[in-house]
Amino acid sequence: MGVEVGVQSARSRALAVLHVRSRALAVALLPAAFAVILLAGGSTGHLVGRGWDLARWVVGVVAVVVLLAAVGIGLVVARARPAMSPTVPIPEESAPDLYRLVRDLADRLDVPAPSAIAVTPDCDSWLEDRTHPAHGPPPQAHGHHADAGRGRDDPYGLRGLASARPRRTAAAPVLVIGSPFLWWMRVGELRAVLAPVVAGTGPSAHPDIAAARRFVRGLDAAVAVTSAPGRSPLAGPVCAGVGWVARLLLRGCREYAAEMERGVAAAAAERAQAVDYGLRIVAQEQVGLAYAGWDRLLTRVALPAWRMGRWPSRLDAGVVAALTELSRRDRLAEGFASRLGERPACDLLEEPGVVDEATSLLAARLFHGGPAEHGPDWSPVDWNEYPEEVVDRKWRTDAARLHRVLDTLGVRRSPNPRASDPHGPTLARVLDHLAAQPHTPTAAPQAATTLAPPPPAPPVRYQAASPAEDPESTPPDAERTANADSTRDAEPTTRDAEHAPDSDRTPAVGHAPATGHAPDTGGTPDTGGTSDTGGTSDTDHTPDTGSTPDTGHASDTAPGEDGDLANERSAVLAAGLSAELAREEAAAPEPKTAPPGAGAAGQMPGALPLWDEGSLPLLPLQPPRTGRDLLADHVTAMVCCAAMDTAGATPGLDWLDGPSLLINGERAVDLGAKVRALIEEGDPVPLRTWLVDSGIRPEKPVRLV
Repeated sequence: MGVEVGVQSARSRALAVLHVRSRALAVALLPAAFAVILLAGGSTGHLVGRGWDLARWVVGVVAVVVLLAAVGIGLVVARARPAMSPTVPIPEESAPDLYRLVRDLADRLDVPAPSAIAVTPDCDSWLEDRTHPAHGPPPQAHGHHADAGRGRDDPYGLRGLASARPRRTAAAPVLVIGSPFLWWMRVGELRAVLAPVVAGTGPSAHPDIAAARRFVRGLDAAVAVTSAPGRSPLAGPVCAGVGWVARLLLRGCREYAAEMERGVAAAAAERAQAVDYGLRIVAQEQVGLAYAGWDRLLTRVALPAWRMGRWPSRLDAGVVAALTELSRRDRLAEGFASRLGERPACDLLEEPGVVDEATSLLAARLFHGGPAEHGPDWSPVDWNEYPEEVVDRKWRTDAARLHRVLDTLGVRRSPNPRASDPHGPTLARVLDHLAAQPHTPTAAPQAATTLAPPPPAPPVRYQAASPAEDPESTPPDAERTANADSTRDAEPTTRDAEHAPDSDRTPAVGHAPATGHAPDTGGTPDTGGTSDTGGTSDTDHTPDTGSTPDTGHASDTAPGEDGDLANERSAVLAAGLSAELAREEAAAPEPKTAPPGAGAAGQMPGALPLWDEGSLPLLPLQPPRTGRDLLADHVTAMVCCAAMDTAGATPGLDWLDGPSLLINGERAVDLGAKVRALIEEGDPVPLRTWLVDSGIRPEKPVRLV
């Protein structure tokens, strides 16, 4: 009964949306109706005279103009391509077990099975209608069926708009699964989590609901088309008028569309109650842990690599390592180990390593805006190469930038003329400069004033703070939902089960090595990951304060607090670093986008970029770092370089905190506070004491990039 009530509620709201369309059509036909009445009155001799003749001409012209405008707007709405989520399509031949699981689930729920399956680097799962001609396959030659006619050149049927536009079909929506689900969840857990989502295909097949969704998506796409920049002076006013009408219609049906989607989600959740209800509770308990590990892996492990021009080729494979470490630190290892005997969901894929690599490259593009294909400045990196290829290189690059800025400010290489290498880059140079408190203004601040300020940063839609560490932080999905009205007036129509109680944008994370099997023990994936803990105790929840600038956790300051640095030289040096980074970013080459009709290297065939290439990254992970953060990160990098070159320390990878410094095999977890004391208060004593205790010699030159 609850299912029928939900469907009826959704249908009534769908009819309300369609009434908006009908009223718009009636308004467009109203001048034509008046013109017909005037013409009929004149032909019958009732409405005669000069005034009526003038009225017939005026109303006739208005009717023609309005009809032409209505036809043009209708064509724009019908032909505009609706937004499509960036995904990696999964053909049935590469995941027969996964398709079998989803169809089994659809049979148990008595709903149509999804027409296809795709994965995306997001902690979510939803249904997406891709029946628009721009999303469908081109017409097949020789009378072959669309599904049977897919060739090797287009195994997923996701080509763009062909010259001969195919007619819209009544295919079921595509099931989009977050790749972390597949790598973290067990098979039973995945089935339980997907049940409310798959149940949404039932209401989606209702003609009124489907028609209402097409109308709202068309309006949404029309707004996007008319808002695109670069229009000619003649087309600009026309597009502005079409966009105004589309926005007006969207405002009229937005509330009805949102209520329709809530009804659909409620009906789907009610239908899924009878399927794996108890297991769904267990799966939801894993979801919170999974989300925390996925968020930290992206912001603290992947982001440093992306900024270095490297992208981890097995992002999903690293999730289980991060979650294993998180479970161990939170003393949940016993409950985690009991799940290892069950079959991981990634086993449902024939080649999980290929899917993982394609998803990892897509994640780098969405969250960082990386290029669409491999290159000398954009290459994959394995986990076992991460410490040397990313951590070591990043620290030395930052240390070199720090010394370049010091050169610009006129700081001497070494205050000791008898030093073995007075011109070599040393940590002592940094310590002496930041520790000295000038009594009178020097030339250094004036030298820094010529440095250009960094460019404004793009708006952030995906907050980096982990809910596991900041209870007051807003989860990324909640933030995106809150911004939905300002970014897409018809967002509820793109995800059929968005408001379902059991599957409401459920965050999850995943892991699988290239073989598709979860490891039996430990937190390092089978792809050859480096030891992640470096001697951290079970109760250690302290972030790696010795991490590189990429982690963005060296300081707790908020944006705009650079002027609060009590040390004047620190403030000048921070401004210089910000300007130097801005110049480097401005001089960097533009990311290379994939040519039309060709998939990007490293992606699965057919995974075409069907989103705006100029808007990447779509979901930036972190806000821009402040000058205080940059200075703390660069000084930390210099300390790490000195530790590696003079005390035998090594770069390491912590799955939860990212790049870390290993001294005698143990993480240096107490470095951040000492660095902050130096840059904020000009007090070098805590850091110098730590250097002596660790056997690090700051007067020795270090190797830079």
